[in-house]
Order: sequence, then structure tokens, then C-alpha cells
Amino acid sequence: MKVLVGCEESQKVTRQYRRFGFESYSCDLVPTRGNKNWHLRMDVMKAIDLEDWDIIILHPDCTAMALSGNRWYGRGMPMFKKRLEAIEWTTNLWNKAINKCNKVVLENPASVIFKHLNYDHMQYIQPWQFGHGETKKTGLAFKGCGPLTPTNIVEGREQRIWKMAPSPTRKRDRSETYDGIAEALALQIR
Repeated sequence: MKVLVGCEESQKVTRQYRRFGFESYSCDLVPTRGNKNWHLRMDVMKAIDLEDWDIIILHPDCTAMALSGNRWYGRGMPMFKKRLEAIEWTTNLWNKAINKCNKVVLENPASVIFKHLNYDHMQYIQPWQFGHGETKKTGLAFKGCGPLTPTNIVEGREQRIWKMAPSPTRKRDRSETYDGIAEALALQIR
């Protein structure tokens, strides 16, 4: 089976699907930190048209759509136009993916995007449900599959992501998928 993991440069999800025998590829405009032979450095919209994908997992940029950014991107705020543009782009991405593939998942934090998508299931998950003693509310929209079942509920509720210090890689590091969640996707979305 062929899997496209769009807007992913870390290859966290791509590697888990590869681990379980899937032909999976990450796709992003930036180079991967993983195996460059499994990375499509291109616009995800074009990558969707490259193959007949069996599964598409999408991780669109959440900066303008996350509810935590309402003070900058909310209605009446200076960057509200960027939120509208992000919603339009992400909705177009979702529609393109679900028209091309029968199993599609879109990941974003608590976000305004979910009310704009036509999905079968939507759920919020936490890293502590998948083996990581941390909090990071993550939303998943599913078309043709899902939702996820927790795999390893653990103690601890540290807000590591929220407390992360400023750095040049902070945005990238905050958005990286947890290994336990990536493994659950590869095991349960087939």
C-alpha cells in the first residue's frame, strides 16, 4: 500500500508506516530530517496527483488556524486575513485528498479548520493516551477510516510543548508528531 504523509519533514509518521511494510513518503517544501529517498520535496497538492495513494495523512500548518492564535488571527485582529487564507488552502487540500483517496486523515491542534471539513469522524487525542506523559490536544479528522483507539495510557500530564523556550526551531519542534501517535496511525489506519 502507498501512503503519502503531507506537510511532514520529520518523517515521524512516514517511518512508522515504513516500519510496518508500507511504501510511504513524506512531502514538504523543505528538506526532510529523515531519509531523503522517502521524501517528496514539493507542493503537497502536486504530490497528491503523483500516485494512486491508498492512505493520505495531512499535517497542514496550524499557525493561523490554531485557537491559541485567536489574539492575532481571530476576527477583527490584524492577521485575520491570513487565517481566512489558511482555511481556504487547507479546505482545498482536504477536498483534493478525499477526492483522490479513500482514506484520509488531517491533523491539527484545537483549530478553526475542523468546522470547514467534510469528515466521517473527528476526535481530539492527547500524547498521554499513546505512551507520552504530556499534554498537547491534537485534533484528527478522518474520511473513510478512524477514529484512533488509545494504545498506552500513561501517568503524567506535563505541558512540555506549551513551556518550550523560544528558539530558531521552536515552531518545527512544537509541531512534530509524537512517536506513539505516529505508531498508532500506522497500526490503525490501513
